[in-house]
Amino acid sequence: MFAIVQAAGWPIWPLLLASIISVALIIERLVALRRVKVVPNGLLQRAVGEYKRGANNDKLLEDLERHSPLGRVLSAGLRNVNASREIMKESIEEAGGAVAHDLNRYLTTLGTIASVSPLMGLFGTVVGMIEIFGSQSPTGSNPQQLANGISIALYNTGFGLVIAIPSLIFWRHFRAQVDGFVVEMEQQAVRLVEYMHCDRK
Repeated sequence: MFAIVQAAGWPIWPLLLASIISVALIIERLVALRRVKVVPNGLLQRAVGEYKRGANNDKLLEDLERHSPLGRVLSAGLRNVNASREIMKESIEEAGGAVAHDLNRYLTTLGTIASVSPLMGLFGTVVGMIEIFGSQSPTGSNPQQLANGISIALYNTGFGLVIAIPSLIFWRHFRAQVDGFVVEMEQQAVRLVEYMHCDRK
């Protein structure tokens, strides 16, 4: 591996840094965007049931807010349960916007790495081509410098694509996953409003 890095020259170092950041972000998002952590099953029914029992609603709302992103949305609605439907919906929408922003955390960086990595690889290719042209002289070409230029050009291009392809795949996957979670939370929030305003049993 170290021999490949040496052969690829100095343009490989920004690509290595991008690959480390990309892997770290993918692992972090895989852990953070698990369904059980974002939209746990049965949370709406449990929250409504406990709230209607009314033992200690302040503690319930605090626990709900800390529980999960869906819990934050439901908690915002339950805090305004005695207000009109419109105010309750507005508070849910505000909380939902903040939650959606949190769920999209780091995705911009991952998308940027997916877009920029091929360009960084192309930059390495250009550096390699400069080395190749530099190997030519009136007396002939320098085979070692020529081979070095080819190595820099090919390794950087390949490594840029190796970083970009999985980064793009995971970026699109996470975007779709977040969109699905947001739609699901919106549906649960509508049910909450209906439950609390006695439109649904």
